[in-house]
Amino acid sequence: MTLLDINGLSVRYGDKTIVDRVSFTVDEGQWLMIIGPNGAGKSTIVNAISQGADYTGTIRYLGQDVKKYKPVDLAKQIGILAQNHHVGYSFTVAEVVRLGRYSHAPGIFAKKSNDEERLVEEALEITGLTPIVNQSVLTLSGGELQRTFLAQLFAQNPKVLILDEPTNHLDLVYQKQVFALVNEWLKGEGRAVISVVHDLSLAKAYGTSALLLNRGKTVSFGDMDSVFSQGNLESAYSMDVYAWMREMLSQWT
Repeated sequence: MTLLDINGLSVRYGDKTIVDRVSFTVDEGQWLMIIGPNGAGKSTIVNAISQGADYTGTIRYLGQDVKKYKPVDLAKQIGILAQNHHVGYSFTVAEVVRLGRYSHAPGIFAKKSNDEERLVEEALEITGLTPIVNQSVLTLSGGELQRTFLAQLFAQNPKVLILDEPTNHLDLVYQKQVFALVNEWLKGEGRAVISVVHDLSLAKAYGTSALLLNRGKTVSFGDMDSVFSQGNLESAYSMDVYAWMREMLSQWT
C-alpha cells in the first residue's frame, strides 16, 4: 500500500529553484533514503512534506492531498525528526516525550487515558530513557537529546517517520542506536520511514529504496541496488564513490 505519493514537487526561493519536479512514492514497510551532495534539495523536500515550505506539485497521503488535512490531523499520521533541537526550557525528558501526544489530546482539560500513558511509557522504554525520565533536557548529551525527541515521535505514533539527518553530529554509538531503534519501529504494521542522510554506508545498510538527487533534480529513484549503481553515484557526486569507499575500507583490513 502506498502511504505517500509525491508528484512533480518543485520549490523555489525567489528566482532559484531548489527542488525541480521531483516525484517518488513511499510504500508500507519501506525505508526511503534521500541522498545526494550538499545543495541537492534533500532537506527542502522534508520541509515541503511537513508543509514548512511553499511548493508546487502534489503531496498525497493515502491518496488525499496533504493540504486538505488539518495540521493536527496530519500530525497524527506523519512525524518529523529535525536535524537540530534548540531547547531553552527546563522540561524533563518525560515531559518532552509526552508532548508527542498533543495532537491526540481531546482537550486541554481532558483526563489522560491509560492508552496515552502506555504509549509514552513504551516510547521511553524502547529508547532506553526510563532511567532519566525526570532529568532536565538541558543537561542531556547530544545522543540523549536526539533519543528524547525520537521517543516523542514514537509516542506520537504516526504512520510515517521523516528523519532529517537523524544522526547528524552524533558519535558512532548513538548513530547505531538511532538507526537500530527506527529499524525496529518500522516493523510495526502500516509504517514507513523517510530519511535524509549524508552517510551512504548507513543509507545502504538500512534503506529499502532510495532517491538520489543533484541540484534539485532526480538522478535516480527505486530499489537500493539500482540507485546505488556506480554510474548514478558518480553522476551525482562527481567522483568515483565506489573507489573511495573501497579505499576507506582498506584502512581497516
